[in-house]
Amino acid sequence: MARVELVMPKMGESIMEATILKWRKNPGDRIELDEPVLDIATDKVDSEVPSPVAGTLVEILFAENEVVAINKTIAIIETAASDAPPAASPALATTTAPATITNVPYVPASSSAPISSTEGRFYSPLVRTIAKEEGITQSELDNIAGSGQEGRVTKKDVLTYLANRGTSPAANQPVVQAPTAPSTPAVPVAPAVSISGNVEIMEMDRMRKLISDHMVMSKHVSPHVTSFVEVDVTNIVNWRNRIKDDFKKKHGENITFTPIFIQAVARAIRELPMINVSVDGTRIIVKKDINIGMAAALPSGNLIVPVIKNADYLNLMGLTKAVNDLANRARKNQLKPDEVQGGTFTLTNVGTFGNVMGTPIINQPQVAIMATGAIKKKPAVLETEHGDVIAIRQMMFLSMSYDHRVVDGMLGGTFIRKVADFLEAFDVNTVV
Repeated sequence: MARVELVMPKMGESIMEATILKWRKNPGDRIELDEPVLDIATDKVDSEVPSPVAGTLVEILFAENEVVAINKTIAIIETAASDAPPAASPALATTTAPATITNVPYVPASSSAPISSTEGRFYSPLVRTIAKEEGITQSELDNIAGSGQEGRVTKKDVLTYLANRGTSPAANQPVVQAPTAPSTPAVPVAPAVSISGNVEIMEMDRMRKLISDHMVMSKHVSPHVTSFVEVDVTNIVNWRNRIKDDFKKKHGENITFTPIFIQAVARAIRELPMINVSVDGTRIIVKKDINIGMAAALPSGNLIVPVIKNADYLNLMGLTKAVNDLANRARKNQLKPDEVQGGTFTLTNVGTFGNVMGTPIINQPQVAIMATGAIKKKPAVLETEHGDVIAIRQMMFLSMSYDHRVVDGMLGGTFIRKVADFLEAFDVNTVV
């Protein structure tokens, strides 16, 4: 008989340990190649661990709810002596077959505190570390609702609790602090001073205060990630240059690039609706309406975000009318309260200021915001039937910041790329 070690797989670059959620097999059970043996959880994902060989499970080295380091042996599988040496499963480290195996339970170095509460709940070392650093008491931790398997508290749950601390039921639990614990941030901001006295002090107006509070809150609540793509918008620029004068004469107003961008965003949301969501604690609220907000400048210099409701139901002409109407009334301070509410996704144009790209802050409670940069002529490589050529093209950067609690890199990157694809495929025969 050959004895093969089943090891804890590495689930990502930053993942160094995982929790065993459930053993699917018991000692003595027959296991087929690639058959799931157990379920594990990290702070990013829950996953199954398949067997790298066919054989019999003879020994389990760690119990359910234990935290185990990656590449640590967690079970022993016995195979027939005539079996060829197994190839390592892509998700697992290389297996070995030692003559003797010492079954020493592994205790992670980061787990100096017990990983279970008096109520029997289990917490990963990472959750324990965050709780310790943020001053979360055991009673608070025990009252945090867990979104993991079987109600397990994850890193995301703790961060969500911290973002809403003071409003959740768990926050009502007593918090033990040292008598000298400051009520202000650990690193206080020094007051602005002037050596020469040659300054002017201005009080923020009401809207600037609201914007300031909203931006700080957004960065506190949402872990921001930003993705970028470069888009060839030559067809769009040439089309607009060709029809803009006739459009002005016919309709008495200008046609801008914004309606085209909004149309592409709305189409992409229809195909990837999980970008059109908000977060309520541990719940994801999927919005069925596609309401696109567009950042517009006010006479005071502040920004406001009027919303085009059900943008996916409007054609390019309808979007152009809506964009121009909202932008004009924003400049005149004539927007109605309902017209700046209910947005599910926001578009902002940093190219207006000559910027090629930006990293916008999410407009809460949305989970994504896209910025369009300045359109610049650049040399670009084009693939033709006669080979690659270099041509002068109209290029623009798209950037999108998204809430990494619910929008992973794959969804965020796929979404912004899809918007770019729609823009590059713009029909130059479009009639408005």
